[in-house]
Amino acid sequence: MLRTVTWLIRGIAFLLIGLDSLVLLPAGSGPSTPVATAFALSGAALATWAYGDLKPGAFGRSPAGGSAGLSAHRDSRAPGPPRWDVLLPILLGVITAVSGLACAAPHASALVGLAIMAVIAAGSETGLRTGWIVVAIGVLAVQIGALAGGAGRGVFLGFPLLLVVALLAGHNRRAYRIRAEQAARMLEQVERLRAQQRLTAVLDERTRIAREIHDVLAQSLGALGIQIQAARALIAEGGQESRVDEMLARAQRMAADGLVETRRAVHALRADSVPLPQALEAIAEQHRRQHRAPVRITISGPEPGLSPEQNVQLVRTAQEALTNAAKHAPHQPVDIVLGYQDDQVTMTVSNPFLSAGEEPAEPSFTTVDGGYGLTGIRERLLLVGGQLLTDARDGRWTLTARVPR
Repeated sequence: MLRTVTWLIRGIAFLLIGLDSLVLLPAGSGPSTPVATAFALSGAALATWAYGDLKPGAFGRSPAGGSAGLSAHRDSRAPGPPRWDVLLPILLGVITAVSGLACAAPHASALVGLAIMAVIAAGSETGLRTGWIVVAIGVLAVQIGALAGGAGRGVFLGFPLLLVVALLAGHNRRAYRIRAEQAARMLEQVERLRAQQRLTAVLDERTRIAREIHDVLAQSLGALGIQIQAARALIAEGGQESRVDEMLARAQRMAADGLVETRRAVHALRADSVPLPQALEAIAEQHRRQHRAPVRITISGPEPGLSPEQNVQLVRTAQEALTNAAKHAPHQPVDIVLGYQDDQVTMTVSNPFLSAGEEPAEPSFTTVDGGYGLTGIRERLLLVGGQLLTDARDGRWTLTARVPR
């Protein structure tokens, strides 16, 4: 649309220049042969220029509408119609030359407008180097015409100055257009990058949700498996109906709690999580109730504002540690120490482990998948820049998790 409007303006300017040349003629006289010839040749070149510029693919021009020098490079040895980036400078040179030769004739100074139009287009469409060639052609033509017609000093000095100004104006327009195209391409790249980032964020969220659900189900099913196997062992011993009923009821509550925790896990990834001390107290109370084992929580230092993801990882670490304690040291006390330092948060979970000859009060069983394991905990902490340390000494098993503030 803009290109069509530009050509409409050029066509109107061409007609006005022709009418102005006729108005400047003395009464009763007609246009001289040089002026008429220059006007006709300029009109033919202008029409060819318009055809090539407006018709996609004409004269080998890029169908995308790129101008010479801006369109995609084509092999100059390829057969076919003349290349537009060669034909356009020729057409502009013809318009500049014939109008320069004729504008020195009496009453033909208006033809300088055609030369200015061509030079502006040369600077805008073909580049500065080709534009200087077109200017040189115009200056040479006007000097020849001025010498032949005996024109005054104004033609010798004024015409070259006008062409130089026109060339610089066209070059400035070209630079602006190139910057606009580059800005448009950069904006398009930014939009593509933002779309990719949004897609990556969605995939990351799905991964976090899948990991969270996996951990919750693994821990819940692991604890459930312990209860079921313990119940089966008591059934095999016989005479333990009341304890079997208690374990089965506890297993039923674990299954229900697992479903609740799964829903909470999904919600925790989409909203603000519960403060870490409250979350630890909740899972500690659940461990006390289900495994009849004391859990003591000690907190030191002012509570920092951890991210929801950091809270979730520390809570899941504590849950896995409590599950392991229930499996390998049933009914033994567990200590959770949460320390807030200036640059990190440290959580330590420790419990005594049974000696080789000590028999537990209640059988301890392992399940096929009792949780995500130490490897899974370590990977989860790495996602938030944390680390996991384990130690077994002096009859105690200790798990330490650290995350940066």
